[in-house]
Amino acid sequence: MTRNYENQPPTAFQRIPAHTRDDAWIRAFLREQKVGHTAYAWDDQPFLHPNLFWFDEENHQIIFHGNLAGRIRSGIEKNAKVCLEVSEMGSLLPSNIALEFALQYRSVMVFGTVRILTDPEEARRGLYGLISRYFPGMVAGREYRQITDKELTATSVYAIQIESWSGKENWKDRADQSDEWTPLDEKWFEPPLP
Repeated sequence: MTRNYENQPPTAFQRIPAHTRDDAWIRAFLREQKVGHTAYAWDDQPFLHPNLFWFDEENHQIIFHGNLAGRIRSGIEKNAKVCLEVSEMGSLLPSNIALEFALQYRSVMVFGTVRILTDPEEARRGLYGLISRYFPGMVAGREYRQITDKELTATSVYAIQIESWSGKENWKDRADQSDEWTPLDEKWFEPPLP
């Protein structure tokens, strides 16, 4: 049975509502994770781009950067609607039922409109936010040279304005098992990840 997704927000119809997480959980997850995947479309061809990102909570946006020219920039200039996926994988969970094999996971999907930061101060703030996120304690003008105007003209800095998001977590210790089949031997179970 298919659902009608027409005129629905991208976060409608969560398959397992018990796995849904609230806004505070989503914010914490975006602060913690290191790599995201930004998806965009060029006509009817989807593209997925792995990138480092900074969750700019003050402005409720995601910052990332890329080449000055290329497929990402061209695609975004053509269609500014994007989504960002951030996830974490845990242990593989075996079962004695084929359809119950599972995986521990945590994930966030962010939906929004992306723009290129053309204001130099806004672009600098975005790049410094990215650097601070991955290299905390390093300060521009102390450990590394401050961003120059020339460097700003050699990169594209993007901001995804968050319009909606959803978070999910399925981190149970074991997959469902059947009493109608021989139980699995303990050798098949990995110790759960923290």
